[in-house]
Amino acid sequence: MTTQHQQVQTPTGTTPEAEPAREPRTGRPAVAGRSPARMAWNRIRRDKMTLVALAVTVLFIMIALLAPVLTALTGWGPITPDGKAIDPDTGNFPYGSLGGISLTHLLGVEPGTGYDLFARIVYGLRTSLLVGFASAVLSTVVGVLAGLAAGYSGGWVDSVLSRVMDVMLAFPQLLFIIALTPVIQNALQTNTHGGTDENLRLLVLVLNIAVFAWAYTARLVRGQVLSLREREFVDAARIMSAGRWHILLRQLLPNLWAPVLISFALAVPQNITTEAALSYLGVGVIPPNPDWGALLSDASQYFLQDPMYLFIPGVLLLILVLALNLLGDGVRDALDPRASRS
Repeated sequence: MTTQHQQVQTPTGTTPEAEPAREPRTGRPAVAGRSPARMAWNRIRRDKMTLVALAVTVLFIMIALLAPVLTALTGWGPITPDGKAIDPDTGNFPYGSLGGISLTHLLGVEPGTGYDLFARIVYGLRTSLLVGFASAVLSTVVGVLAGLAAGYSGGWVDSVLSRVMDVMLAFPQLLFIIALTPVIQNALQTNTHGGTDENLRLLVLVLNIAVFAWAYTARLVRGQVLSLREREFVDAARIMSAGRWHILLRQLLPNLWAPVLISFALAVPQNITTEAALSYLGVGVIPPNPDWGALLSDASQYFLQDPMYLFIPGVLLLILVLALNLLGDGVRDALDPRASRS
């Protein structure tokens, strides 16, 4: 028996389309294997809301990274006053009805100080994103380590760590951060300038937020590890005399990346909101250092006379937190197809 090969002629100047790979026995198109990350990305690409949230988040991050370049183009730094933009006859409020918005000051100026609001917002965005992401990374790392230790070890280790998690989850986070931050900052006061270095202030904010946030990730990881440690692949690793660290890092940890990534994505906007609230209450970043929470606190005093001063940073903070929350929801739905937005 001979097999006949049918020749397909194609028009001149065109390229024949490549025929998809087929299974050798059945002749049906072969099914290409896809990794969980690839399948999650495909789900994200089909979700328009998540794509918009991702684009907005990337835009904000790029603006924060390019803050020195953007302010250099406008010619105004975050603490460079413009006395000519302030009208002393109206109580040091900006000239004009929109808070001093002009080609010189794209978003207007601050009442009283004359600081360029665009530069203040751009540099304040850097502070918010830095604190939000840094505290989320730190709390995630601590939470993963604590959850792995509690879930895999069991016994008294699990009991002790679980009780610590319960205690941390029971704390009123914001109240304790408000109480602890000034105490720690006063202990870090420098003798040279009589105040706290801004880098140390940010470090204190990151540590305080992370200290009260790691328990959420730890509780999630512990529950996953309790389920995974009884699976066949873990038993096979034990039979092959694999060590504890090998099982933790090579067997269990790769199976935890999905819930950990979801926890991290949802923690970032929460931490940004917490940082803004602390600065609003005067225990975070202190003016004249730029920060969105401090801007809102100062702007609330001038709302009737200069509403744009409160409206612009307030709307931008709302957009940022909303985009991060929608992105976190999209990541959760992509990694866990059984979950659905309510």
